[in-house]
Amino acid sequence: MSGANPGNIAGGHKANLKNPNTSEESKDHSRQVLESMEDGTFENSVEPHKPLSNDEAPVKETNRVLGGYKATLKNESASQEKKDHAREVLADHGIDA
Repeated sequence: MSGANPGNIAGGHKANLKNPNTSEESKDHSRQVLESMEDGTFENSVEPHKPLSNDEAPVKETNRVLGGYKATLKNESASQEKKDHAREVLADHGIDA
């Protein structure tokens, strides 16, 4: 086995079996993994889990960036040049500042 510590893997699956909040499908998977560890057929995946895609991520990111420009306008320590730039960016996105 390569990758994660086999003891940690087994411990996680054992905990899953006792957790009343996990699905029966999840518990079945844990049983299969534990059985394969016992009979020596278990192969630990070394591929990291891929994050779930989120179609709204670009929109959320844009909103955060624009919020930062709005904050620049209210920041007393921001230079006038930075505030002017922030107004331009906000205007380009149809936001009155």
